[in-house]
Order: sequence, then C-alpha cells, then structure tokens
Amino acid sequence: MTKDLKKMYTTIMDDHFTPKMEISFIDHDTRQTLFYEKVVWTIDNVKKGLRYGENPGQEAALYRLVNGNLLLGEIETIQPGRYLASDIELLQSGKHPGKINLTDADNALNILRYFTDKPTVVIVKHNNPCGVARSDSLENAYEKAYMADRIAAFGGCIAVNMPVDRATAESISKQYAEVVVAPDFEEGVMGIFEKKKNLRLIRINNINRLQTFVGKRCVEFKSLIDGGIIAQWSFVPSARFKKDLVLAECEYKSKTYKIKRKPTDREYDDLLFGWLVESGITSNSVIYVKDSVTVGIGTGEQDRVGVAEIARDKAYRKLCDRYCFEIHGVPYNNLKDLPKKEEIDNRVTDERGGLIGAAMVSDAFFPFRDGVDVGIQEGITSVIQPGGSVNDYQSIEACNEAGVTMVYTGQRSFKH
Repeated sequence: MTKDLKKMYTTIMDDHFTPKMEISFIDHDTRQTLFYEKVVWTIDNVKKGLRYGENPGQEAALYRLVNGNLLLGEIETIQPGRYLASDIELLQSGKHPGKINLTDADNALNILRYFTDKPTVVIVKHNNPCGVARSDSLENAYEKAYMADRIAAFGGCIAVNMPVDRATAESISKQYAEVVVAPDFEEGVMGIFEKKKNLRLIRINNINRLQTFVGKRCVEFKSLIDGGIIAQWSFVPSARFKKDLVLAECEYKSKTYKIKRKPTDREYDDLLFGWLVESGITSNSVIYVKDSVTVGIGTGEQDRVGVAEIARDKAYRKLCDRYCFEIHGVPYNNLKDLPKKEEIDNRVTDERGGLIGAAMVSDAFFPFRDGVDVGIQEGITSVIQPGGSVNDYQSIEACNEAGVTMVYTGQRSFKH
C-alpha cells in the first residue's frame, strides 16, 4: 500500500451522478413525480459538487427538490433483481415487520456478508450491532454473540449465515428477540419458535449467496428537511485480507516512525474480523474484539478518546452482567448480595473487562495517542485503524512502548 494516506482526505472527486433526477410514484394511470437537480458551487471559477460521501472513495451528490408534489397512502415497493431485506419471506409473525426491523436486518446482512467461512451471528439493536461472533457451530456463535451484550440484545434482530438448527433455536427461544433472519430453518425448528408468537421469522434465500454481495455498491439516499436529497455510493471495505493491511509507519519532522512488531495470526484474524464488523457501526466508533467475538462496542460519539472509553466501560459492565447471569441466574443490576457482587467486580477488574489480548478497532485515525492509550492500559495487544493523522507517530510510539502492534487499512469507515 503505497498511496498517501493523508491525500485521500483532501482529494475532491468528480462524481458520475446526473445533473437531474426524477422519482416517480405510479398508481394505475396516476403518476406523481418529484424533480431534482444537482447542486454545484463555483469555487475558484470551477463548478464543484460535494467533496465526497461519508468517506473518501465514496462518490456523492446533493440534489435539490425543484418541482413536484407527493401524496401517498400505504405503499409497497418491490425492486427487481437480487433481493435481500427488500423481499423477505415471512414464515412467522404475530406482528408484521416495521421499518426498524428491516433496517436492522439489512445492517446485520451488511456485516454478515463478509463472514461465510464459519457459522456467524450478528445481533443488531437500533441499527447497530451489540454482539457479533463466529465459531465452529451456530449454537456456540449465537451464545457468544448474545452473552457479549445480553442486555442490549433484548428485543434485537438476530441474523445468521447458516440454517437454524434445533440446538440454536432452543437457545434463541430462551431469550426475547424481535426478529430472526436466516437462510433457512431446519426440520423441527418452527415447532420450537411457534411458542414465541410475536417473533418474526424471516427467511432470505439469498443469504446463501451473501458472498456475491461483497464489494458491491448501491446508491444511498439521505433526505434533508427541506426536501433535498444527498445520494452517495455505499461503503465497501477495501481491506478484507491480511495482504491488504500494512504495518503502521509515518514520517514526522523528517523522522520515520515504524511499528516494531508484526501481528500474530490470531491477532490478524481479530483485526480483520473487527474491521469488517466496524463497517456496520455508527461513527464515531471504537470496538474491541477477542477470539472473533465483540467484547465492547462504542458507537456514535463525537470524540474518539471518548468512544474508546465508552467501549472499554461497556466491556467491563457487560462482562459483569455475563458472569452474574451465568453464576447466579440474575442480571448484575438485580443482584442484591453485595459480597457476591464484589466478587464479580474483582474478577472482572482482574480480567480488565476481558480486554487483555483483545484487538482495538477504530473507524478513523486517532488524532492523538490518548485514544490508543485507553486500550493499551487495559491490555489490548493489537490496533487497526485507517492511518493518515498528522500525529500518527504518537500512536506508533504508544504501541511500541507497550509491545502492541498496529496496522493501517488506508481507508476510513465512517457510517452515519
């Protein structure tokens, strides 16, 4: 990877979006059309549109509503072609799905498409994953994903990349979930789930072909409060394999700074797993991953050190709850026995929230070393980030001081 990491943040892209756009809604002989035009500005005598989308490499355009009125009642939109969340097969539903159910399912599939080699489970709540895990069996992957954040998983959307077997169905049926999305459900599973009348069971056959969606883009639309629309390419992670990552290195004041230690094979696995999970998390975000399981997920914060601390604090709290539930069968917050609570606290503190040996994942560069220091102080051993900060040397120094390895992706992964 030889490209200038800083240059990608300053490059203005020429986009391929058309100067005009029309959106029509047709009912028999009635057509309602909205007319849009692309917004450009004259800057230094050159007409320019949006700089880029959410991230460098994503083309984008801003469209302004210039004409048309729209009156719609109930609508059902079916898009031709390769279907996923837009064309679900509803096998069971006491309540039919709403927008949140489908957008959660869509984002779960957005993450799940990168993991086809092993049974993998993604649990999404409010369009963010709260637990992601892969393992040698679907049941084990589900248990790990669920226990990664048992509290947030309550009422969530569970998406899996393998047909649901009886053992996994039994585990899921012990909890409260809103949606289960799978490529299929094995014989006997529906009898287990039918006791959960309001559980939405969604079969999407194309999950079996999720790998064909890797690297594919769609056009994303964002409507503004004045009726304007921003359109952009969807994000595609370019770093998906070990060969796509580079050891952290930068120059600062004519001095070269390099990371001293290469990641181990296990660290590479966690770094790549975490980076691909990161692509489905609201920014700013920092997450921690260990043994192909999310340990702590921090989302949607305004500052990077703050979200690193939130992810750390969540790792501690979620591990406390997990141990309490496993040992005493009650949530940590409901445990009244103070000595037992103190015993759990001490255990989690000794284990540093399960962060010892974990990978730290950031969707954008660390502007200062204080971000990576949060993870280093808890015992993380590896870091993955885009690189490109003026102060990358600080993060490199922090990692070298602690024997931590760090790699760059060369690509930012913002999601808003």
